[in-house]
Amino acid sequence: MARSDEYQPTPESTSASSSITPPIHDDLDQLLSILPAALRDPLNNHPQRHQLIEVILDLGRRPEARFPGEATYLSDQVVSREELEHCIGRVGTFGGDNRAGIEKTLHRISAMRNRSGTIIGLTCRVGRAVFGTVEMIRDLIEAGQSILLLGRPGVGKTTALREIARVLADDLDKRVVIIDTSNEIAGDGDIPHPAIGRARRMQVTRPEHQHQVMIEAVENHTPEVIIIDEIGTELEALAARTIAERGVQLVGTAHGNQLENLIKNPTLADLIGGIQTVTLGDDEARRRGSQKSVLERKAPPTFDMAIEMLERQRWVVHEDVSTTVDHLLRGRLPETQIRTVGESGKVVITHELPDVVSQRRTTRRTGSRGWRETGQMDPVSSQRSRRAGPIPLPLPTPTDDFQTLLDQQLDTGDLELSTPVGPNGEDLIPIYPYGISREQLHHVIDTLKLPVSITKELGVAQAVLALRSHVRNHSKLKTIAKSRQIPIYTVKSNTIPQITRALQHLLDIDPRDQADAIDLSLFTRQGEDDELEALEEARLAVEQIVIPKGQPVELLPRSAKIRKMQHELAEHYRLKSLSFGDEPNRRLRIFPA
Repeated sequence: MARSDEYQPTPESTSASSSITPPIHDDLDQLLSILPAALRDPLNNHPQRHQLIEVILDLGRRPEARFPGEATYLSDQVVSREELEHCIGRVGTFGGDNRAGIEKTLHRISAMRNRSGTIIGLTCRVGRAVFGTVEMIRDLIEAGQSILLLGRPGVGKTTALREIARVLADDLDKRVVIIDTSNEIAGDGDIPHPAIGRARRMQVTRPEHQHQVMIEAVENHTPEVIIIDEIGTELEALAARTIAERGVQLVGTAHGNQLENLIKNPTLADLIGGIQTVTLGDDEARRRGSQKSVLERKAPPTFDMAIEMLERQRWVVHEDVSTTVDHLLRGRLPETQIRTVGESGKVVITHELPDVVSQRRTTRRTGSRGWRETGQMDPVSSQRSRRAGPIPLPLPTPTDDFQTLLDQQLDTGDLELSTPVGPNGEDLIPIYPYGISREQLHHVIDTLKLPVSITKELGVAQAVLALRSHVRNHSKLKTIAKSRQIPIYTVKSNTIPQITRALQHLLDIDPRDQADAIDLSLFTRQGEDDELEALEEARLAVEQIVIPKGQPVELLPRSAKIRKMQHELAEHYRLKSLSFGDEPNRRLRIFPA
């Protein structure tokens, strides 16, 4: 069980404004004024009027008002097109994100359109300026670090951003610029809502231009702080990193409930440093008690700190994003800081400390097999290699396989017992052969004990090994592989050396490292003595005469089957060889490079 200690912060970090019921300004009358009178009157008389969340108007359906924990129909009559037009005519212009607003308010009107672009539904969401909400994290704001807010829709991320902007601009006297893409933070119209204080607001003409406006804000307006709502694309994540590298404090929100959601999101992973697949050495993998293929953070995070807004008054603070991400990727539980508002109106901070040894590491020590338990490197049988399923690996991987590896590393349960591994503890790489002799391929994998498995399903493969002539005429294969980000490795011919070099390239193995210790059994078919004798003859000729002296060599007459093996051995040394003479005296001649 995690240990925790509870305390109350200093008076400086819990001002009088940190109360359970902070002051709220909602301009609700202005939102209700756009509704037809038949719908406005029931809301004016509703006992939960000031808790209204949104009004739903869908063509041909009964109008609905939503409150915390319940929804109420405003009329027995369905919404007509005239009523929709009535509302549309009283709000601002709908932008590219299908959002509009009411000038000088924080309300948001979102449209739903049919296939021809006609509006057939409206979501009229109440916007409220809630003062005092950021007292929970006021000390963090004053520290000047970049902060990322996470949470489900409706938990109050935008409200918190608005209050943070006001505190930074008014109380801390900083130059604050808000990138207000949907006009949710500072309201609709040219004049921003007073709730943002002295902070300045930059509007965005089209949602897809948000990243450009972010960079423009830094270049043109010398901000000390930039506020960004809803970072949702790779370009926006890149722009955020650029801003942070220029020394500007960032405060923003992103799609996701928890930090783990960002780790699993390839589009936004750069916000927390980006995730890459790394292959560990045997010693390091043994030291960690992990697989050889692991995920690691590849760069410092854009945001120094992350806050998970679980509820409106219950937030989880990750004071060091880099440390938290590293712990999660290693299957460990990070230390968390939970901030809540107590009954007295003061902020209560609780530190939860994880166990020293995680469940995952314990499982590996007690339930693993092979070298993980004994320290020995036991090779897997060829049968196991052939039947192995898709396992994540350290190569350019498809999204699904990368996601699987993420799930494995973030999970603290027993994952390794069912994980097939290679001869030295590596993950098996599922490859899809196309036009390649499966017999030859199995022979190379089994002989060299490579961490590779063969799959008949292209969807689970992490690489394609194909005959070059076949790929050239198969555009569908290239299209599928490109869409799933599966690399294609090609060979010119169906020979042992070609297949070997392709697999070495796939595994990032330097062939020069194996040149001195060539395994002749790789080039045999049955491993019989006459085959090995002929190959040994060719090897000695190559290594003692052809390469060092630059002279051609003629070998003894052999059968066609054995000559083919000798040709492949010569090809392994990247030497040219020819057969000459008549049977049964036909023999091989090997030429220098």
